[in-house]
Amino acid sequence: MMNSDEFVANVRKSAEESFASGLYCAESVVLALAKAQGVESDLLTRAATAFCGGMSRTCGTCGAISGAIMGMGLTFGRTKAGDSVQASYTASQNLIKEFEQEFGARECHVLLGCDLNTQEGQEMFREEGLSAQCAKFTGKAAEIAARIVSRTIS
Repeated sequence: MMNSDEFVANVRKSAEESFASGLYCAESVVLALAKAQGVESDLLTRAATAFCGGMSRTCGTCGAISGAIMGMGLTFGRTKAGDSVQASYTASQNLIKEFEQEFGARECHVLLGCDLNTQEGQEMFREEGLSAQCAKFTGKAAEIAARIVSRTIS
């Protein structure tokens, strides 16, 4: 069994590799967290797709955060009505707080400085190589979430 540091490093590396292979932020993070927890299904990336690009390019929450929240839900989410939501909410709040401390925001358009739902924003994204920023957000969100999960499963 791997230790907590190895778990975190493996999740981050897996998310970064998925992103580099062409998957987007939310897809990469949920996939990495799920795989590390022994869950594998193409339904995970399908469910995460619309969360990429700041909630389908609507200037919403960074997809890396959304993917991390979905991935942490595999550990902290409830399975039936009446179960407590507190563990899931606390994990998500901690993730968001740490991500915001690291990058200063959680909204995709603020983090990138452009609106991906406009032609101008998409051109800026390409011309300025902002995908490198997304790779950084993806890796860090995966790392933070893995650290939170590892405290529970170790």
